[in-house]
Amino acid sequence: MEIFKQHKVFNFIHWSKYGLIVSAFLTLVSLYLFFSVGFNLGIDFAGGSTAQLQYTQQTAPMAEIRKMLATDERFKVAQVSRFGADNEIVIKIPFQETLNVNEIDNLLHTLLAKSGDFTIRKLDTVGPKVGDELRKSAILSLILATIAMMAYVSFRYEWRFALASIIALVHDIVITAASVIIFKIDLNLEVIAALLTLLGYSINDTIIIFDRIREKMLEGKKMDANEVINEAISSTLSRTILTSLTMFFVVLTLYVFGGQIIVGFSLPLLVGVIFGTYSSMFVAPKLAILLRFSVETYYAKEVQKTKKQEEKKRMRQLYEHGRV
Repeated sequence: MEIFKQHKVFNFIHWSKYGLIVSAFLTLVSLYLFFSVGFNLGIDFAGGSTAQLQYTQQTAPMAEIRKMLATDERFKVAQVSRFGADNEIVIKIPFQETLNVNEIDNLLHTLLAKSGDFTIRKLDTVGPKVGDELRKSAILSLILATIAMMAYVSFRYEWRFALASIIALVHDIVITAASVIIFKIDLNLEVIAALLTLLGYSINDTIIIFDRIREKMLEGKKMDANEVINEAISSTLSRTILTSLTMFFVVLTLYVFGGQIIVGFSLPLLVGVIFGTYSSMFVAPKLAILLRFSVETYYAKEVQKTKKQEEKKRMRQLYEHGRV
């Protein structure tokens, strides 16, 4: 399926300079949020307990619930927030040595007995040691995934392409992670899963464009890097838009109908799809040019490589037929 029936070459490189300015600004804003505001660590990483309560015949009385919990010293630091519907709430209780996790169910029923008829639908508890291990594992998984992708792109293409694609990946991850702070989403395993999914999606989108750039370069036409990249991105534009829209609407469906339970996965990924597509077209190719990528040099290297492969093949055939 083609959105653009007639092949038209758009000047993406011209608009990329504005894209880099926007990206640099958003990256600086994201870094400011990281160091000034910071992430709100979820129970997965910080340790503690999360209780999801549902009131059967009434709206959850938030003010009363907070007052009732405050009567117990162990629950004074608990955070109470709505969870989707008006009759559902989530109580987040940071880890405390004085609080026996096995008693939380009974304590909540006792403290909130006068707030109305409710049921505890979910009660999760993570120890601080487990949370610390999960946090380290999450960071390590992101680092290893990034290194593996850089190694693949370096082997498949050229080091400038590899570096440009990794910078674009980091750009996508940084901005998406900042959206977690902006939308006040707890940093937990769902968010890490969204970031890892974004890594795969974004690098795939970039590789499709880089593949087309490589094909154009190997045609041997006398075009400079700007012409090659504009031609390559324009020729893959229909595919990029269709793939991105498909991904976007799937994730949007998860966000709209999945409820609050998976918002930590769906909302960051929704933001990531937008910036992943944008960076593939306006950031990564432009960075390759800024890194002084040369079509002529690359073409000469590929021609030399092809000649060596053909020579090895010819020598192997002569050896197999007993002529050497």
